[in-house]
Amino acid sequence: MVEALFWPALLGYGEAAFAYASARTSRTATWGVRLGWLAQTALLVVQAARADGFPWSTWAGSLNLFVWLVVGAYLIWGCRPRFRLLGLSVMPLAALLLGVARLGGGTDAGTRSDYGNLFLILHVGLVLAAFAGFTLAAGLAGLYLWEERRLKGRATDILRLRVPPLGTLERLTRHTILVSLPLLTLGLAIGIVRQRRDGGSFDALEGVTLLAWLLYGGLVIARPHGRRAALIALGGFALVIVARLALAGGHFA
Repeated sequence: MVEALFWPALLGYGEAAFAYASARTSRTATWGVRLGWLAQTALLVVQAARADGFPWSTWAGSLNLFVWLVVGAYLIWGCRPRFRLLGLSVMPLAALLLGVARLGGGTDAGTRSDYGNLFLILHVGLVLAAFAGFTLAAGLAGLYLWEERRLKGRATDILRLRVPPLGTLERLTRHTILVSLPLLTLGLAIGIVRQRRDGGSFDALEGVTLLAWLLYGGLVIARPHGRRAALIALGGFALVIVARLALAGGHFA
């Protein structure tokens, strides 16, 4: 059952990754995103039903959940025609990370964790939701930098592409980070309280996550504009990728 749901999700995301390359097929791409997300939602429901406890406590399982959150956040408004190029950056990443999650066993039936369900739901869920928001913000920032470069170069096709104004992209990037940062703050606080209670040690994943928190917090406080703000958002996303792919494996080991 899980296998039968994984492939439609991957195919939907993969189809969108290619179809967003052309304005003619952007509507088809949007349906690929929607159907893929529904298939992944069903996959997560099956995992939750079969698991004895929180089913996404492993690095691969949490990566599966992370992809679902990223695509879900994108679906809120990203499927509008003006944001087609955002889908061209988000959906290839979603398809790639879902494939990595499967290779790591993250799409199999969940297993029991030594941590309590409530702690994992709050800590893992809040941190991953924040990371999903930062991923979307990075996509917006990348689109901002691309469009700014095209405008400065007086590209003749920039008007035909129907991209959002630079001010809109900057505002959405900042608002997405403003929503995501409190989620990361709560997730980190819950993890630190549990760690101190259990006498655990500070690890590399927590260090990188805390660094990302400081960077995004500095962006919110300093309120830089334009290219500088976009570069900071992309720098924070680099930390998110390190946290999700390079360091998450041993965090709950």
